[in-house]
Amino acid sequence: MEADWDEVARIFLPGPGPQDRALPTPATTLAFDPSQELLWAGNEYGRVSSFYGAELQKYTSFKAHPSSEGHVKQLLFAPKGIISISTRSIHLSSRRGLAQWHVADENFKDLRCISFTAKGSSEILVAGCQDTMFRVDVEKGVIVETLPAEDHYTLMKKGGQYICAATSTGAVHILDPNTFKLVRNWNAHQSWIHDMDAKSDYVVTCGYSPRPHTAHGYSLDSFAKVFDLKTLVQLAPIPFQSGAAFVRMHPRMSTTSIVMSQAGSLQIVDLMNPHTSDVRQVYPYDSYFTAFELAPSGDAFALSDGHAGIHLWGSPAKMQFTEYSNPTEFPDTPLPVPSVDWQPDTPLSTVGIPYYRETLLSAWPSHMVFEVGAPLPKVDPAILANLKRAPEVGFYGPNPRKTRRNQVENTRSSDRQENSLVAPKFLSEKARDPQLQSGDRRMSDALESFGDMLLDGSTKAEVPVMYRNVEIKYSKFGVDDFDFKFYNKTKFSGLETHIANSYANPLLQVFKFTPMLRNLALRHAATSCLFENCLLCEMGFLFDMLEKADGQNCQATNFLKTFSGLSNALSFGLIEEHAPNSALTTMIQNFNRFILEKIVTEYRQMSPQASHLEQAVSTRAVAHMRCAHCNTHSTKPGTVLVHEMMYHQYEQYLRFQSKKPPARAMTFSQILKASVERKEKQRGFCNMCNTYREIHSEKTVQTVPAVLLINAALHSPEAKQLWSTPNWLPSEIGIITDKGSFFCYEGEDLKFHLQRGSFNTVVYELVGFVADINSGENQKPHLVGMINVAPSSLDPQVENQWHLFNDFLVRVTSKEEALRFDPSWKLPSVLAYQVKSASHTIDDSWKENLDPSLLYRRWTTPQDEDPSTFRLLNSTTEAPRPGTPFAIDAEFVALQREEIEIKADGTRETIRPPRLGLARVSVLRGSGPDQGLPFIDDYIAINEPVVDYLTAYSGISPGDLNRDTSKHALVSLKVAYKKLWLLLNLGVIFVGHGLPKDFRTINIHVPKAQVVDTVDLFYIPARQRKLSLRFLAWILLNEEIQMEEHDSVEDAHTALKLWRKYEEFMDAGVLEQILLDVYAKGFKVGYKAPGARVEKGMGPSGGRETPDLEGGDGRGPTTPARKALGFGARGGFGGSPRR
Repeated sequence: MEADWDEVARIFLPGPGPQDRALPTPATTLAFDPSQELLWAGNEYGRVSSFYGAELQKYTSFKAHPSSEGHVKQLLFAPKGIISISTRSIHLSSRRGLAQWHVADENFKDLRCISFTAKGSSEILVAGCQDTMFRVDVEKGVIVETLPAEDHYTLMKKGGQYICAATSTGAVHILDPNTFKLVRNWNAHQSWIHDMDAKSDYVVTCGYSPRPHTAHGYSLDSFAKVFDLKTLVQLAPIPFQSGAAFVRMHPRMSTTSIVMSQAGSLQIVDLMNPHTSDVRQVYPYDSYFTAFELAPSGDAFALSDGHAGIHLWGSPAKMQFTEYSNPTEFPDTPLPVPSVDWQPDTPLSTVGIPYYRETLLSAWPSHMVFEVGAPLPKVDPAILANLKRAPEVGFYGPNPRKTRRNQVENTRSSDRQENSLVAPKFLSEKARDPQLQSGDRRMSDALESFGDMLLDGSTKAEVPVMYRNVEIKYSKFGVDDFDFKFYNKTKFSGLETHIANSYANPLLQVFKFTPMLRNLALRHAATSCLFENCLLCEMGFLFDMLEKADGQNCQATNFLKTFSGLSNALSFGLIEEHAPNSALTTMIQNFNRFILEKIVTEYRQMSPQASHLEQAVSTRAVAHMRCAHCNTHSTKPGTVLVHEMMYHQYEQYLRFQSKKPPARAMTFSQILKASVERKEKQRGFCNMCNTYREIHSEKTVQTVPAVLLINAALHSPEAKQLWSTPNWLPSEIGIITDKGSFFCYEGEDLKFHLQRGSFNTVVYELVGFVADINSGENQKPHLVGMINVAPSSLDPQVENQWHLFNDFLVRVTSKEEALRFDPSWKLPSVLAYQVKSASHTIDDSWKENLDPSLLYRRWTTPQDEDPSTFRLLNSTTEAPRPGTPFAIDAEFVALQREEIEIKADGTRETIRPPRLGLARVSVLRGSGPDQGLPFIDDYIAINEPVVDYLTAYSGISPGDLNRDTSKHALVSLKVAYKKLWLLLNLGVIFVGHGLPKDFRTINIHVPKAQVVDTVDLFYIPARQRKLSLRFLAWILLNEEIQMEEHDSVEDAHTALKLWRKYEEFMDAGVLEQILLDVYAKGFKVGYKAPGARVEKGMGPSGGRETPDLEGGDGRGPTTPARKALGFGARGGFGGSPRR
């Protein structure tokens, strides 16, 4: 509490009946709204009222419970509104007073308290002075489960990882929020607990004890009791001679507690040093206080007294209930009706019709609008032309019978939203439809006709098509059958969305197109770093894949898997599964801060002396702190990786001065300067005063980074409106640092300083930003990237090539469209600026500095290896070089089963495909004297649960991938992946069967020039059937493989032989005839090799399995004698079909 704190407002809580005759009623409970500037109160008649702002203007008032149920016991806030509880019912209303649901049950006898459970704000636990508790679903308003109660509970608070429940006998029960079992029983007071609060790792209570000499036999304890929820032990109590009646933990200082008596004596105490305190006095005006509540910001508190009064205390200069409040809805002020000079000859056109740019309140919500009836189906013109006349009937014609019996045409399909994103046909459907192959237009082509549709004056219901949610559809062939090219015809690759935590996709794209971050990430990935959880390596692998893909869709599987496995990512609330109610814009800003700290640390691990990455992204500054009480000054040097935008100056100007926007709004440069220097007043501990005081802080900037990353931090409506100013975000800014001062310029000011040349002005260019898109009422918010790809181009003449990256939808857009914002649906989250001098600097020297030592590293002891079945490469004679062939095959296990939805008509739709994990990868020499000999045969350790080992298809058995039980020398996924990545960038040729699916699951992109796939070598497109490896081995090599289980070494070796056989056929000029014979014989035997099994379940695609054989002699075609070349006759890669 600061020196200027005083009573800001005092009102009386209205009672029942008409307002002009209603007598005030005491408040039975108080609560500050955590998201809006509202104070809520309940009375003894079941009515809930709210008051707005520092003046406590009446906002809403509604009857939540019947008067017969008595007092409103407690208030709790959920995203949908406010939850209140009385003895026999629970009620949820919106903040505007509209009832959402009301739960009353015969088992409700004497309810007293509620608390959120481990599921967050989607579920509450309700208890009272009765033997049962209840789990209630907040979304549906239904009782999920009835639970036995350990005791009768009067108060309940959620603190740390537990629920703290006060019993009617003075004890506190520490409950598990998942099982609701008793973890610890703490006897706090001898009679009952009057007030309790829990925050972070502490719970503090005030209560009564027997006092025979008092009028009622009980009195308030002179101590507030403290309990540590982390160690589950009692701490030293807080002495309070006046009798501790109320207690609240400070919302921003985790160890600070405020204790108060009924007479108004108030004490601020540090729990770590309870004997030193700051004592204040609040006067109750000839009454006593009945309730005490502290605002979430810590800048205000509210009191209720016995005379039905509500007092608001705080600093008049900085009164604010929440630190970042959402706008509160108010009814629109009716505009005065204009006077019209009406005459009999006045034209009606003078009466204006209003134009609305936003959805009207009178409009029905989309989920309540239903289509009734349908337009008549259009008659085929060919039928109309051939109608015959019938006497007294009219005209008749033949029935075309385009539908089945009792089936009608959906005539509304043509009138569907023309501006919605409709999924394209699957590739397999297009392959069967020649009209689609020739006449189907790409979506991006079709959208050219309305490229800027709805971009001007768009409302939330009219979000441009390209910004809307995109979704992957799955056929029976999986995700490979989805036409990603339908959404992207640029040379820049998008990222898929079906992976957990893919909300990070836009920011990863921004990093990729920031040349300095791209160069440093790839340079680090090329080192010998083998840290399993290194996100900087994974970022380098991802950037390399996006560049090699050249417009094909990619997925950040390995990066996001590594990120999801980090424990501190979970604790920071960055995992979507564990933060379902978190706003995406908040998550991406926290992710930005987290990822930068992580990669800076990882870069330093490999090069302790090098600080290139830290210098590239961090601002060096010195923080100056001064105590407002004793004027003690201290400094603290440090670095800042991400700057949070601060709009306090602009908001205060609007709030406390004119209440209107200034004639000239503050520029982006002015806001950025205030955000970097961060002149703040905040509560902090002063070593000289030995207590908490107001601390004034400011930063002086020493150096600025090459890459300036900024979190937009938009929380207030004033700030959001500022961003909607046309051309407010500059594409270039100039920064000057001089003797600790920080100056930022844009536009004409920047040109002036550049021409003047008095200071060293560093010019930054906007590379891109992540935008938060709110597509509408029934659409999930999502994030997109708006990126200027010009700075990452090798051509220095290229400028302003802005692209929209909406996950796997990529589209060219204009600079004006990219930098246009709308508070209703498009707002920035993260901005990235880079020094302009670093543009077009693409460093690919890492390719010449690859460290291939991993390929020659031994993971087992020499005596465990059989040289005839496995031998490492010789770094001198067998070093991989461009064009060197290597055979490869991989095996996978299922880590997650597919999710399937069965519709009402019985059709099945795949919601999420199965998730596979790499279990084994084998790479064999493709040429030379040791052709066919493996040098990589890695089994990968998997730490997450395996739902299916797919043993029949993978050859992997339970226990093979467990470090404790496996008979193999297991390696990490990082090691196995990096070996393949090194071979890829050394330019080798990969030979295998059905490789695209393997590479996709491994999460690596291999250019077509470096792939020889035997599926395509022995394929006739007109037949629309690809042949399995086993069938090709039987019919071409006279070999039987995969008799029991798959073996990746055997499969890779077989593919290598097939490739050599293909070369023989090519050299002999008989390939076309051989293929015709293979397909002819395959047709006779059903394309099945002898002994092939038919197994149901999750098997690999790409033609690796074939059904049972029904005939055939098993003899394959032989090579004609005119070119009798045996297998392996070619020593090198000279016989490649890509020569």
